[in-house]
Amino acid sequence: MEILHVGAECYPIAKVGGLADVIGALPKYQNNTENNVNVIIPCYQTAFRLENDFDCVHSGKLKLGNFNFPYSVLKETSNKLGFNLYLIEIPELFDRPDIYNYRDDIERFLSFQIAILDWISEWITMPDIIHCHDHHTGLIPFMKKYCPKYEKLKNISTLITIHNGLYQGIFTFNKLYYLPEFDLINIKELEWGNCINSLAAAIKSADKITTVSPSYLNEINYSDNGLETLFQRVRDKSKGILNGIDTDIWDPRKDPMLESNYSISNINEGKQKNKEQLCSLFNMDPTKPLFSFIGRLYNEKGADLLPKVVPSVLTTYKNEINFLILGYGDVRIENELKQLLDEYKGNYHLHIGYNEELAHKTYAGSDFILIPSRIEPCGLNQMYAMRYGTIPIVRRTGGLKDTIIDFEDNGNGICHDQATVEDICDAIQRAVNLYSNKDIIDQIKIKGMNTDHSWEHISQEYIELYNLIIAKRHEN
Repeated sequence: MEILHVGAECYPIAKVGGLADVIGALPKYQNNTENNVNVIIPCYQTAFRLENDFDCVHSGKLKLGNFNFPYSVLKETSNKLGFNLYLIEIPELFDRPDIYNYRDDIERFLSFQIAILDWISEWITMPDIIHCHDHHTGLIPFMKKYCPKYEKLKNISTLITIHNGLYQGIFTFNKLYYLPEFDLINIKELEWGNCINSLAAAIKSADKITTVSPSYLNEINYSDNGLETLFQRVRDKSKGILNGIDTDIWDPRKDPMLESNYSISNINEGKQKNKEQLCSLFNMDPTKPLFSFIGRLYNEKGADLLPKVVPSVLTTYKNEINFLILGYGDVRIENELKQLLDEYKGNYHLHIGYNEELAHKTYAGSDFILIPSRIEPCGLNQMYAMRYGTIPIVRRTGGLKDTIIDFEDNGNGICHDQATVEDICDAIQRAVNLYSNKDIIDQIKIKGMNTDHSWEHISQEYIELYNLIIAKRHEN
């Protein structure tokens, strides 16, 4: 089977969040003697692009309304990621360091999608399936289905995976002319809420829809930023498949970023060494329980609650616990967290920005990781944490609900129901009380480390879904 994964991010080339981790891992586990797997993302000016070798395998010009852009398709030469990696180079639009948040993002990602379809149209042998990820690739199923320019591609099956339905790629109809020509009788397939909605177009046009956890599929039917009734309408072609993690990269036994590698057999000794090294970086006492937060500092992650949670718990426990936050995002939240540094020096540290190595060290050196999300389609942090013997404290929502069961129910973490300061502080209090009970703590850690969240069986679930889609298309 010839499989194309198309997305805006892919670890280690370009990463903002969990989307990159999924696109960097799932294809690797699908690539074998039966499947040829390709990943296509934009060519950003990242360190990976500059430090690795690429061959230009195609070049052309794409038309975006009245504009023409030269583009090139670059192929990574060493196959070091375990799959074929292609970058779409559009110099005027993607020769920038950041992935998102430019004023012309609509033009950037629409041109990216057009370039992909233009290129594929010249292939001698067509791919079997195009697996699209999030709204940045959401117009591919529509254009493939309705634009005469891509008639040759009509028999290719398409699947859209929704990693986060809050972001939908919405733009007004005055940019409709950007799209290749199509019969306006089909314009309703683009429209949602009197705008062009890229995610809605994908949901309508793709052969199948997946979400990154079963619970998230249920949740978006009644709460998803305006698309609820659309999801209800297409429920019969939707499926929730829980994400996995790349256990080759996230493995405390051989992780090169750690101070000391460890396994279940020496978990306490190994974690203590990593905790001591981590605490020494930030002048914190390694004998105290360490609570961490790793992620983007946005309301959807519950990060707006942290400026009240941190002083509340540090005051309650008279500085007998430590708190470490790694993240970036909303400037207001960042500034509120910065204002706490002087008052709680020695027990609290904040690192603004993303640092992959520091994240690995934090998973290994922390006792508990806090994930108080309002919305969490899947969540990978709790899986990374368990892999490293760190106990997740999570709100019951989305993929967190699917992966973490409270320890009082013989589970693998600590759970709370509401994204409120009170609920989070209560959960932290339960963790502090638990910390002194070494036997139960060890049981929870070991249970987490023994949990299998690898991609092996999940990747096969996607392969089976592809085969189902392809077979149904051939029937029609």
